[in-house]
Amino acid sequence: MADAAPAQASRGGFRGGFGGRGRGRGRGRGRGRGKPEPKEWQPVTKLGRLVKDGKIKSIEEIYNFSLPIKEFEIVDHFIGPSLKDEVLKIKPVQKQTRAGQRTRFKAIVGVGDGNGHVGLGVKCSKEVATAIRGAIILAKLSVVPIRRGYWGNKLGEPHTVPSKVHGKCGSVHVRLIPAPRGTGLVCGPVPKKLMQMAGLEDCYTSACGSTSTLGNFAKATFQAICSTYSFLTP
Repeated sequence: MADAAPAQASRGGFRGGFGGRGRGRGRGRGRGRGKPEPKEWQPVTKLGRLVKDGKIKSIEEIYNFSLPIKEFEIVDHFIGPSLKDEVLKIKPVQKQTRAGQRTRFKAIVGVGDGNGHVGLGVKCSKEVATAIRGAIILAKLSVVPIRRGYWGNKLGEPHTVPSKVHGKCGSVHVRLIPAPRGTGLVCGPVPKKLMQMAGLEDCYTSACGSTSTLGNFAKATFQAICSTYSFLTP
């Protein structure tokens, strides 16, 4: 027993049996608090490098040459401050596996600056927050320019769609029809949000099919809005 005492003394008694205090990031007061610092954007595509170097002045230059946007930071660079996003719907979806049902969450998000740019993103993930974050990124990557026009005399700013346009997804058909100034957006809540994000003020709509399927309704409306630039007018 007498021989064992010095050994315990050299170990410092029975303290520290589970390792030292360490100097990790998690120890100490105030460590790890607050938001992490935003990382600087490091572009990985040639288009991204041109944007960061200031060689491309506006997002319209990218649309003129029909270049694919692979980095959402490009959209943030040009219209980030004015871009607003809104979650249109979050719903659980299930897949049948051997172990049972696997539930994930599907988020449908629309983004727009209210001045001729709008995008729609759909993402599925195990967690709601991850699905929303991914849907926002996909919506930014799908941002397209919207052509606006007049119903009658070309007075003031363009306020409605330039012509009748049509969009389809699944069984849902959506038709957008020009309306006189002051009419407002005559449509359901889902197309109204997308058209407000696009900057349209007046519009008649006609929809048929299973419009209660919100995802298809939103996609059909987005397709109709996007097709405004597919018409050649005199």
